[in-house]
Amino acid sequence: MVKVKDSTIETGRWAFNAALGKVWVGRANREVWKGRQILQKKMMMAVEVKERGGPLRLVERKVPEPSPHQVRIQVEACGVCHGEVMAIEGHHPRAQYPRIPGHEVVGVIDALGTAVEGLALGQRVGVGWIAGPGEITGLTIDGGYAEYMVASVDALVRLESESDASLLAPLMCAGVTSFSALKHSIARPGDLVAVLGIGGLGHLALQFARRAGFHTVAVSRGSEKARLAEALGAHGYIDASREDPVKVLQEWGGARVILATAPSAKFISQVFEGLGKNGQLVTVIGGNEPLTLNPSQFLNGRRSIRGWTGGEAGDLQETIAFSRLTGISAMVERFPLSNAREAFARMMAADVRFRSVLTMT
Repeated sequence: MVKVKDSTIETGRWAFNAALGKVWVGRANREVWKGRQILQKKMMMAVEVKERGGPLRLVERKVPEPSPHQVRIQVEACGVCHGEVMAIEGHHPRAQYPRIPGHEVVGVIDALGTAVEGLALGQRVGVGWIAGPGEITGLTIDGGYAEYMVASVDALVRLESESDASLLAPLMCAGVTSFSALKHSIARPGDLVAVLGIGGLGHLALQFARRAGFHTVAVSRGSEKARLAEALGAHGYIDASREDPVKVLQEWGGARVILATAPSAKFISQVFEGLGKNGQLVTVIGGNEPLTLNPSQFLNGRRSIRGWTGGEAGDLQETIAFSRLTGISAMVERFPLSNAREAFARMMAADVRFRSVLTMT
Protein backbone atom coordinates (compact mmCIF):
# COMPACT_ATOMS: atom_id res chain seq x y z
CA MET A 1 0.00 0.00 0.00
CA VAL A 2 1.62 3.24 -1.18
CA LYS A 3 0.22 6.72 -0.75
CA VAL A 4 0.11 8.73 -3.97
CA LYS A 5 -1.36 12.00 -5.25
CA ASP A 6 -4.77 13.20 -3.99
CA SER A 7 -4.88 10.75 -1.07
CA THR A 8 -5.14 7.82 -3.50
CA ILE A 9 -4.26 4.39 -2.14
CA GLU A 10 -2.70 2.27 -4.87
CA THR A 11 -3.63 -1.40 -5.32
CA GLY A 12 -1.69 -2.64 -8.34
CA ARG A 13 -2.44 -0.53 -11.42
CA TRP A 14 -5.92 0.50 -10.29
CA ALA A 15 -6.49 2.62 -7.19
CA PHE A 16 -9.38 3.98 -5.15
CA ASN A 17 -9.64 7.68 -4.44
CA ALA A 18 -12.17 9.01 -1.92
CA ALA A 19 -13.06 11.96 -4.13
CA LEU A 20 -12.78 10.44 -7.62
CA GLY A 21 -13.63 6.78 -7.05
CA LYS A 22 -11.80 4.13 -9.10
CA VAL A 23 -8.82 5.66 -10.90
CA TRP A 24 -5.77 4.61 -12.89
CA VAL A 25 -2.35 5.44 -11.47
CA GLY A 26 0.09 6.60 -14.18
CA ARG A 27 3.42 4.78 -14.24
CA ALA A 28 5.73 7.69 -15.01
CA ASN A 29 4.74 10.26 -12.40
CA ARG A 30 2.00 8.45 -10.44
CA GLU A 31 -0.75 10.96 -11.24
CA VAL A 32 -4.40 9.93 -11.59
CA TRP A 33 -7.08 10.35 -14.26
CA LYS A 34 -10.75 11.04 -14.45
CA GLY A 35 -12.44 11.48 -17.86
CA ARG A 36 -10.80 11.03 -21.30
CA GLN A 37 -7.15 11.49 -20.41
CA ILE A 38 -4.64 10.39 -17.80
CA LEU A 39 -2.87 13.37 -16.31
CA GLN A 40 0.83 12.97 -17.12
CA LYS A 41 4.01 14.77 -18.08
CA LYS A 42 4.25 16.99 -21.15
CA MET A 43 7.58 15.61 -22.40
CA MET A 44 8.75 12.06 -23.07
CA MET A 45 11.89 10.16 -23.98
CA ALA A 46 12.01 8.60 -27.44
CA VAL A 47 14.47 7.08 -29.88
CA GLU A 48 14.33 8.63 -33.32
CA VAL A 49 16.02 8.61 -36.71
CA LYS A 50 16.73 12.27 -37.46
CA GLU A 51 17.38 11.82 -41.18
CA ARG A 52 17.47 9.13 -43.84
CA GLY A 53 20.31 6.73 -43.05
CA GLY A 54 20.98 8.37 -39.70
CA PRO A 55 21.66 6.56 -36.41
CA LEU A 56 19.14 5.81 -33.70
CA ARG A 57 19.39 8.51 -31.05
CA LEU A 58 17.72 9.11 -27.69
CA VAL A 59 15.89 12.45 -27.56
CA GLU A 60 13.24 14.30 -25.57
CA ARG A 61 9.99 14.94 -27.40
CA LYS A 62 6.60 16.43 -26.65
CA VAL A 63 4.01 13.84 -25.70
CA PRO A 64 1.72 13.46 -28.77
CA GLU A 65 -1.99 14.27 -28.62
CA PRO A 66 -4.51 11.89 -30.22
CA SER A 67 -6.80 13.02 -33.03
CA PRO A 68 -10.57 12.34 -32.66
CA HIS A 69 -10.33 8.70 -33.82
CA GLN A 70 -7.01 7.89 -32.16
CA VAL A 71 -5.87 6.88 -28.71
CA ARG A 72 -2.62 7.69 -26.99
CA ILE A 73 -0.73 4.69 -25.64
CA GLN A 74 1.68 4.68 -22.73
CA VAL A 75 4.16 2.15 -24.12
CA GLU A 76 5.19 -0.74 -21.89
CA ALA A 77 7.27 -2.69 -24.41
CA CYS A 78 8.22 -2.57 -28.09
CA GLY A 79 9.84 -5.35 -30.08
CA VAL A 80 12.82 -4.66 -32.35
CA CYS A 81 12.23 -5.92 -35.89
CA HIS A 82 14.24 -6.13 -39.12
CA GLY A 83 11.47 -3.99 -40.65
CA GLU A 84 12.96 -0.98 -38.87
CA VAL A 85 15.54 -0.90 -41.66
CA MET A 86 12.84 0.58 -43.90
CA ALA A 87 12.46 3.54 -41.54
CA ILE A 88 16.19 4.01 -40.95
CA GLU A 89 17.20 3.78 -44.62
CA GLY A 90 14.07 5.44 -46.00
CA HIS A 91 12.75 2.61 -48.18
CA HIS A 92 9.27 4.07 -48.49
CA PRO A 93 7.96 6.89 -50.71
CA ARG A 94 6.19 8.55 -47.76
CA ALA A 95 9.08 8.34 -45.33
CA GLN A 96 9.54 11.62 -43.44
CA TYR A 97 12.04 12.60 -40.76
CA PRO A 98 12.63 12.73 -37.91
CA ARG A 99 10.84 9.43 -37.33
CA ILE A 100 10.36 7.21 -34.27
CA PRO A 101 10.54 3.53 -35.35
CA GLY A 102 8.89 0.52 -33.72
CA HIS A 103 5.86 -1.55 -34.76
CA GLU A 104 5.61 -4.28 -32.10
CA VAL A 105 3.94 -2.18 -29.43
CA VAL A 106 2.19 -3.11 -26.19
CA GLY A 107 0.93 -0.54 -23.71
CA VAL A 108 -2.06 0.96 -21.93
CA ILE A 109 -4.44 3.59 -23.24
CA ASP A 110 -3.46 6.94 -21.75
CA ALA A 111 -5.83 9.26 -23.64
CA LEU A 112 -8.94 8.90 -25.81
CA GLY A 113 -9.70 10.95 -28.91
CA THR A 114 -12.95 12.89 -28.74
CA ALA A 115 -14.75 10.45 -31.09
CA VAL A 116 -13.48 7.23 -29.50
CA GLU A 117 -16.03 4.92 -27.92
CA GLY A 118 -15.87 1.41 -26.50
CA LEU A 119 -12.36 1.73 -25.10
CA ALA A 120 -11.25 2.68 -21.60
CA LEU A 121 -8.34 4.53 -20.08
CA GLY A 122 -5.88 2.07 -18.57
CA GLN A 123 -6.94 -0.70 -21.00
CA ARG A 124 -4.02 -2.71 -22.40
CA VAL A 125 -3.74 -2.78 -26.19
CA GLY A 126 -1.27 -3.72 -28.89
CA VAL A 127 -0.31 -2.17 -32.23
CA GLY A 128 1.42 -3.88 -35.14
CA TRP A 129 2.57 -2.88 -38.61
CA ILE A 130 -0.72 -1.16 -39.46
CA ALA A 131 -1.30 2.03 -37.43
CA GLY A 132 -4.59 3.01 -39.08
CA PRO A 133 -6.01 3.73 -42.54
CA GLY A 134 -3.06 4.26 -44.87
CA GLU A 135 -0.54 4.47 -42.01
CA ILE A 136 2.39 2.20 -41.14
CA THR A 137 3.59 2.18 -37.56
CA GLY A 138 7.10 3.52 -37.18
CA LEU A 139 7.33 4.37 -40.88
CA THR A 140 4.64 6.88 -41.90
CA ILE A 141 3.63 7.60 -38.30
CA ASP A 142 5.77 7.57 -35.15
CA GLY A 143 6.05 4.16 -33.50
CA GLY A 144 6.83 2.51 -30.20
CA TYR A 145 10.47 3.39 -29.53
CA ALA A 146 9.06 5.96 -27.11
CA GLU A 147 7.26 6.33 -23.81
CA TYR A 148 4.07 7.36 -25.64
CA MET A 149 2.60 7.02 -29.13
CA VAL A 150 -0.76 7.51 -30.86
CA ALA A 151 -2.64 5.02 -33.04
CA SER A 152 -6.01 4.70 -34.76
CA VAL A 153 -8.65 2.70 -32.92
CA ASP A 154 -8.92 0.51 -36.05
CA ALA A 155 -5.35 -0.68 -35.51
CA LEU A 156 -5.70 -1.79 -31.90
CA VAL A 157 -5.80 -5.32 -30.55
CA ARG A 158 -7.18 -5.88 -27.06
CA LEU A 159 -4.79 -7.62 -24.68
CA GLU A 160 -5.08 -9.18 -21.25
CA SER A 161 -3.45 -7.17 -18.51
CA GLU A 162 -1.93 -10.12 -16.64
CA SER A 163 0.67 -11.19 -19.22
CA ASP A 164 4.24 -9.90 -19.51
CA ALA A 165 4.18 -7.04 -22.04
CA SER A 166 7.67 -7.90 -23.29
CA LEU A 167 6.48 -11.39 -24.27
CA LEU A 168 3.40 -10.07 -26.04
CA ALA A 169 5.21 -7.41 -28.08
CA PRO A 170 6.89 -9.78 -30.62
CA LEU A 171 3.49 -11.25 -31.45
CA MET A 172 2.50 -7.89 -32.95
CA CYS A 173 4.70 -8.50 -36.02
CA ALA A 174 6.85 -11.64 -35.91
CA GLY A 175 4.00 -13.59 -34.37
CA VAL A 176 1.14 -12.44 -36.57
CA THR A 177 3.27 -12.74 -39.71
CA SER A 178 4.22 -16.36 -38.98
CA PHE A 179 0.75 -17.36 -37.76
CA SER A 180 -1.21 -15.81 -40.62
CA ALA A 181 1.25 -17.07 -43.24
CA LEU A 182 0.65 -20.64 -42.08
CA LYS A 183 -3.09 -20.11 -41.67
CA HIS A 184 -3.47 -18.84 -45.24
CA SER A 185 -1.09 -21.36 -46.80
CA ILE A 186 -2.23 -24.54 -48.57
CA ALA A 187 -1.02 -26.71 -45.68
CA ARG A 188 -3.57 -28.73 -43.73
CA PRO A 189 -3.19 -30.69 -40.48
CA GLY A 190 -0.85 -33.63 -41.02
CA ASP A 191 0.98 -32.01 -43.95
CA LEU A 192 4.76 -31.65 -43.88
CA VAL A 193 5.74 -28.02 -43.20
CA ALA A 194 9.40 -27.04 -43.22
CA VAL A 195 10.44 -23.84 -41.43
CA LEU A 196 13.68 -22.29 -42.70
CA GLY A 197 15.55 -20.57 -39.89
CA ILE A 198 15.19 -20.53 -36.10
CA GLY A 199 15.30 -16.82 -35.36
CA GLY A 200 12.89 -14.08 -34.40
CA LEU A 201 10.20 -15.32 -36.77
CA GLY A 202 11.29 -18.95 -37.05
CA HIS A 203 11.14 -19.78 -33.34
CA LEU A 204 7.51 -18.63 -33.30
CA ALA A 205 6.66 -20.29 -36.64
CA LEU A 206 7.80 -23.67 -35.29
CA GLN A 207 5.49 -23.32 -32.30
CA PHE A 208 2.54 -22.26 -34.47
CA ALA A 209 3.12 -25.07 -36.98
CA ARG A 210 3.27 -27.77 -34.30
CA ARG A 211 0.20 -26.47 -32.43
CA ALA A 212 -1.74 -26.25 -35.70
CA GLY A 213 -1.20 -29.96 -36.31
CA PHE A 214 1.40 -29.87 -39.08
CA HIS A 215 4.25 -32.37 -39.42
CA THR A 216 6.80 -29.73 -38.47
CA VAL A 217 10.44 -29.77 -39.59
CA ALA A 218 13.05 -27.14 -38.79
CA VAL A 219 15.83 -26.41 -41.28
CA SER A 220 18.88 -24.48 -40.13
CA ARG A 221 22.65 -24.84 -39.72
CA GLY A 222 24.45 -26.33 -36.72
CA SER A 223 23.90 -29.55 -34.80
CA GLU A 224 23.52 -27.57 -31.56
CA LYS A 225 20.12 -26.31 -32.75
CA ALA A 226 18.55 -29.77 -32.88
CA ARG A 227 17.55 -29.80 -29.22
CA LEU A 228 16.19 -26.25 -29.46
CA ALA A 229 14.11 -27.15 -32.52
CA GLU A 230 12.64 -30.10 -30.66
CA ALA A 231 11.84 -27.93 -27.63
CA LEU A 232 10.01 -25.49 -29.89
CA GLY A 233 7.87 -28.29 -31.28
CA ALA A 234 9.67 -29.60 -34.36
CA HIS A 235 9.14 -33.28 -35.16
CA GLY A 236 12.44 -33.26 -37.00
CA TYR A 237 15.52 -31.13 -37.59
CA ILE A 238 17.65 -30.87 -40.74
CA ASP A 239 21.18 -29.57 -40.25
CA ALA A 240 21.89 -27.95 -43.60
CA SER A 241 25.60 -27.75 -42.81
CA ARG A 242 25.84 -31.56 -42.71
CA GLU A 243 23.08 -32.87 -44.97
CA ASP A 244 21.15 -31.82 -48.07
CA PRO A 245 17.75 -30.42 -47.02
CA VAL A 246 16.27 -31.15 -50.44
CA LYS A 247 17.25 -34.81 -50.30
CA VAL A 248 15.94 -35.27 -46.76
CA LEU A 249 12.65 -33.51 -47.48
CA GLN A 250 12.11 -35.56 -50.63
CA GLU A 251 12.85 -38.76 -48.71
CA TRP A 252 10.00 -37.74 -46.41
CA GLY A 253 7.69 -37.23 -49.39
CA GLY A 254 8.39 -33.55 -50.05
CA ALA A 255 7.16 -30.54 -48.13
CA ARG A 256 3.65 -29.29 -48.68
CA VAL A 257 4.80 -25.86 -47.54
CA ILE A 258 8.23 -24.35 -46.94
CA LEU A 259 8.03 -21.24 -44.77
CA ALA A 260 11.11 -19.07 -45.30
CA THR A 261 11.91 -16.96 -42.22
CA ALA A 262 15.70 -16.63 -42.72
CA PRO A 263 16.92 -13.63 -44.79
CA SER A 264 19.05 -15.63 -47.24
CA ALA A 265 17.90 -15.71 -50.85
CA LYS A 266 20.56 -18.30 -51.65
CA PHE A 267 19.39 -20.65 -48.90
CA ILE A 268 15.73 -20.24 -49.89
CA SER A 269 16.55 -20.95 -53.54
CA GLN A 270 18.50 -24.08 -52.64
CA VAL A 271 15.71 -25.56 -50.53
CA PHE A 272 12.93 -24.84 -53.05
CA GLU A 273 13.39 -28.27 -54.63
CA GLY A 274 12.41 -29.80 -51.29
CA LEU A 275 8.78 -29.05 -52.10
CA GLY A 276 6.51 -31.94 -52.97
CA LYS A 277 3.99 -32.02 -55.80
CA ASN A 278 1.74 -28.92 -55.69
CA GLY A 279 3.95 -27.59 -52.90
CA GLN A 280 4.18 -23.95 -51.94
CA LEU A 281 7.06 -21.76 -50.81
CA VAL A 282 5.93 -18.91 -48.55
CA THR A 283 8.41 -16.17 -47.75
CA VAL A 284 7.82 -13.73 -44.90
CA ILE A 285 11.23 -12.08 -45.00
CA GLY A 286 12.36 -9.13 -47.08
CA GLY A 287 15.69 -8.38 -48.72
CA ASN A 288 17.31 -7.12 -51.89
CA GLU A 289 18.93 -10.37 -53.02
CA PRO A 290 17.12 -12.09 -55.93
CA LEU A 291 15.96 -15.69 -55.73
CA THR A 292 17.70 -17.89 -58.31
CA LEU A 293 14.85 -20.03 -59.60
CA ASN A 294 14.04 -20.93 -63.19
CA PRO A 295 10.59 -21.57 -64.73
CA SER A 296 11.09 -25.32 -65.04
CA GLN A 297 11.38 -25.61 -61.25
CA PHE A 298 7.81 -24.36 -60.96
CA LEU A 299 6.54 -26.57 -63.78
CA ASN A 300 8.07 -29.72 -62.30
CA GLY A 301 5.64 -30.62 -59.56
CA ARG A 302 3.34 -27.63 -60.20
CA ARG A 303 5.00 -25.68 -57.41
CA SER A 304 4.27 -22.09 -56.44
CA ILE A 305 5.70 -19.25 -54.40
CA ARG A 306 4.05 -16.42 -52.51
CA GLY A 307 4.99 -13.64 -50.14
CA TRP A 308 3.10 -12.86 -46.97
CA THR A 309 2.84 -9.99 -44.53
CA GLY A 310 0.58 -9.74 -41.51
CA GLY A 311 -0.60 -6.90 -39.37
CA GLU A 312 -4.33 -6.21 -39.69
CA ALA A 313 -6.08 -5.90 -36.34
CA GLY A 314 -8.20 -8.98 -37.04
CA ASP A 315 -5.10 -11.09 -37.74
CA LEU A 316 -3.49 -9.76 -34.56
CA GLN A 317 -6.49 -10.72 -32.46
CA GLU A 318 -6.51 -14.25 -33.90
CA THR A 319 -2.78 -14.60 -33.26
CA ILE A 320 -3.14 -13.51 -29.64
CA ALA A 321 -6.11 -15.83 -29.08
CA PHE A 322 -4.33 -18.84 -30.60
CA SER A 323 -1.13 -18.14 -28.68
CA ARG A 324 -2.97 -17.85 -25.39
CA LEU A 325 -5.00 -21.02 -26.04
CA THR A 326 -1.98 -23.13 -26.97
CA GLY A 327 0.67 -21.64 -24.67
CA ILE A 328 2.87 -20.11 -27.37
CA SER A 329 5.37 -17.54 -26.13
CA ALA A 330 8.20 -15.53 -27.62
CA MET A 331 11.75 -15.91 -26.35
CA VAL A 332 13.16 -12.44 -25.75
CA GLU A 333 16.06 -10.38 -24.47
CA ARG A 334 15.04 -7.12 -22.81
CA PHE A 335 16.75 -3.74 -23.23
CA PRO A 336 15.94 -0.34 -21.71
CA LEU A 337 14.86 2.32 -24.20
CA SER A 338 18.22 4.04 -23.80
CA ASN A 339 19.91 0.92 -25.22
CA ALA A 340 17.83 0.83 -28.41
CA ARG A 341 20.89 1.13 -30.63
CA GLU A 342 22.47 -1.95 -29.03
CA ALA A 343 19.19 -3.89 -29.25
CA PHE A 344 18.88 -3.08 -32.96
CA ALA A 345 22.52 -3.90 -33.73
CA ARG A 346 22.31 -7.27 -32.00
CA MET A 347 19.11 -8.09 -33.85
CA MET A 348 20.72 -7.26 -37.19
CA ALA A 349 23.74 -9.42 -36.29
CA ALA A 350 21.46 -12.33 -35.28
CA ASP A 351 23.08 -12.12 -31.85
CA VAL A 352 19.91 -12.15 -29.79
CA ARG A 353 17.79 -15.07 -28.65
CA PHE A 354 15.40 -14.56 -30.27
CA ARG A 355 13.74 -11.17 -30.19
CA SER A 356 15.09 -7.87 -28.82
CA VAL A 357 12.44 -6.01 -26.83
CA LEU A 358 12.65 -2.45 -25.50
CA THR A 359 11.02 -1.93 -22.12
CA MET A 360 9.98 1.40 -20.61
CA THR A 361 10.16 0.47 -16.92
